[in-house]
Amino acid sequence: MAEKEKKVKNSENAIQRYFRETLGELRKVNWPTWPEAKRLTGLVLLVMLVVGIFLAGVDYLSGALINLVLGI
Repeated sequence: MAEKEKKVKNSENAIQRYFRETLGELRKVNWPTWPEAKRLTGLVLLVMLVVGIFLAGVDYLSGALINLVLGI
């Protein structure tokens, strides 16, 4: 077995090894089911919306505070 691995390593270049190892790792991934993917996508969109609203509020309040301090 070790001799076979040596032959494989000696006969392939770095790009081939990269793709072979990448495909091997992708086979190990526990991919989500379609309902899980939809649920998680919805959760990400919801969090993005909430954070966006929060940052818009902070931006508006900090701008108003700066205008108040500068007397604009």
